[in-house]
Amino acid sequence: MRDLVAMMARGIVDRPDAVRVDIIEPGTDALLELSVDPDDLGHVIGRQGRTARALRQALGAAAAKQDRQAGLEIAD
Repeated sequence: MRDLVAMMARGIVDRPDAVRVDIIEPGTDALLELSVDPDDLGHVIGRQGRTARALRQALGAAAAKQDRQAGLEIAD
């Protein structure tokens, strides 16, 4: 799931080499933190948070296929 978030984020930012995904809470209820270049933060959040919401929904769907739950935080 970590690789999924990283792949999606790299596709929407201008500086893909600055994308980093850290696992804050491992386990069946995982919590991931996405860090990007400060200039790319707007790309990841999107208008009214739509892009961030889509990233979270895709992560949740991937986790559900594995009978898990996952959350995503975007670091400032």
